Order: sequence, then structure tokens, then C-alpha cells
Amino acid sequence: MMDYTSFGEFMRILRIKHHETMADAANLLDVSSSFISMVEAGKKNIPTSWIDKIIEHYQLSDQEKEQLMKAVDESRTQFKISTVHCNPIQRKAAYLFSKHFKDLDEKTAQAIIDLLQR
Repeated sequence: MMDYTSFGEFMRILRIKHHETMADAANLLDVSSSFISMVEAGKKNIPTSWIDKIIEHYQLSDQEKEQLMKAVDESRTQFKISTVHCNPIQRKAAYLFSKHFKDLDEKTAQAIIDLLQR
């Protein structure tokens, strides 16, 4: 069984709703089915060029557009943090977070989320 990201689940539902296959979506997005599969599984980042194509092709409502954007945000595989306008402590925090990110356990990650959402 394959794990899907939020974006992958969103796209699968859209395809089913519109009686389309992954090959149909691949043609729409001008990529291979295997590339779409990797994106949906979170192994590749979602190309930004896909968003407008998906919105237009599936004629998404405002609510569906919001769901799509949330799914895209939740499914990113890479993030870029600019520290141009940061002070030295903020830069150090960004550096240490990126350096130790892969070692975070779920409890610590949740504590960080809770702290940042205050």
C-alpha cells in the first residue's frame, strides 16, 4: 500500500470525481504518470506550474481552491528560509533547526508546533 500526501489524496479524489486516470492527469500536467506518483507520495515537490492548471481544468470552487492550497502547503518536501532580515539569534535558530530536524521525535516536534502556534 502506498502512502499519499494531502496533495496526493486531494488529486486522487479529483481524478475519481472526474472519471480520470493518473495518465489523464499526466497529460494535463505534461509529465509522466510516474512523476505524478512520486509527487503524490511526497518524494518530489509539487511544481508551482501545476496549481493553475489544476484549478482551471477541474473548475475548482473557492472552497476547493483553499483545500488545494492547504494540501500543497502540507505536502511540500522542501522549505527555504530566508535569513536576510534576521538577527544573529534567529539565524542560529534556523540553522540549528535545519541541522537537527531529521532527528526530532514526534513529541518534540509537537512541542515546537505548539510553541510556534501560540
